[in-house]
Amino acid sequence: MNSSEIITIGDEILIGQTVDTNSAWISSRLNLLGVTVARITSIADRREEIMAALDEALGRSDMVLMTGGLGPTSDDITKETLAEYFGSKLVTDQGVLQEVTERLRLRNLEMNENNRRQANVPENCTVLANRAGTAPGMMFARGEKRVISMPGVPSEMKYIMTEHILPMIAMRAGRNVIIHKNIMTYGTFEAKLAERLQNFERELPPDIRIAYLPSYGLIKLRLTAKGREERLMQAMMDEQVRKLYTIIPDVIYGEDETTLEEVTGGLLLKAGLTVSTAESCTGGKLSSLITSVPGSSSWYLGSVIAYDNSIKTGVLGVIPDTIRIHGAVSKETAAEMAAGVRRVTGSDYSVAVTGIAGPTGGTDTKPMGTVWIAIASSVGIITELHRFADERTVNILRASYTALNMLRKQIISR
Repeated sequence: MNSSEIITIGDEILIGQTVDTNSAWISSRLNLLGVTVARITSIADRREEIMAALDEALGRSDMVLMTGGLGPTSDDITKETLAEYFGSKLVTDQGVLQEVTERLRLRNLEMNENNRRQANVPENCTVLANRAGTAPGMMFARGEKRVISMPGVPSEMKYIMTEHILPMIAMRAGRNVIIHKNIMTYGTFEAKLAERLQNFERELPPDIRIAYLPSYGLIKLRLTAKGREERLMQAMMDEQVRKLYTIIPDVIYGEDETTLEEVTGGLLLKAGLTVSTAESCTGGKLSSLITSVPGSSSWYLGSVIAYDNSIKTGVLGVIPDTIRIHGAVSKETAAEMAAGVRRVTGSDYSVAVTGIAGPTGGTDTKPMGTVWIAIASSVGIITELHRFADERTVNILRASYTALNMLRKQIISR
């Protein structure tokens, strides 16, 4: 069972009413056990779709995991279809019936025909007890291949996977080992990063692959090692990580799933320093990122959301002539905003952001996505001009992350 596929069943997924989180959870757990997920397919709760999806998946993979379509109502037809597909008939499983009866009794609910149908399973399946709900899991064998059907309710799926499927996979002999390592970067773009890593990619061992996963300026480099010997795979992985630190040290800010806000907050905490923020175009997004980190009260003092110019001048002390001559979106205004919020709060560092998030407000000289960021500290004020995208949400996120990264670099270089 070194290769697998996932089939999610339900119209609610296909119309966007429900987000499929089951597949992500299953894939991550299988990966840890060396099982590759080759494909994830979402289908309607219809007989012909289920039949076709099973034919295709079993033609490619050793194990097929299905979620959804096991409810007690008439629109849930997965059990009937599986019984037909595997040449069986539905029978009442007394163990499941007893479980359903007891579960309803404890909740003071009356048993009805729909509840009783939950105990009907294909005669030739292996029943997988579900202590988290009323619909049992079912496992079918076709030669050496396995099909596992589970409820779509995440808590019930996770119970069956944890109690039955994952232990079964872990016990099998000769399994592969898959190791992932994420290197988190900021301050470059995907094409440029790939260019810098051309030689690195060419020299990668055949058992290690690299993937670029960009998101709002953040680029996650995911290294994946697959083989039989875990210690050997880990040693190879560690060597490649060391190489990355020698090639792109200027853009690496952390590892695994750590965030810029976590890393920056950790640096402030370790140094016993504080920060404050003055935000215009980001409207509080920067301060929201900072305070999303538990314990941020130890290093974050506060913010002024200076959206209107009157707040820039009246609260932060930006000189009115600065705005009149240079504009609200300018190096000079950003610098005075940073100095002002640092003066008001008494923080060691302050970060100011002013820009044009869009979609309106841009000009020929200052188009949408133009952002000035300033960092103030005891050694002075630094400013940077950035040109981001033509989409408001992207501009707000990019400006906030870029401001965090500027702050991180200033702390490191102090």
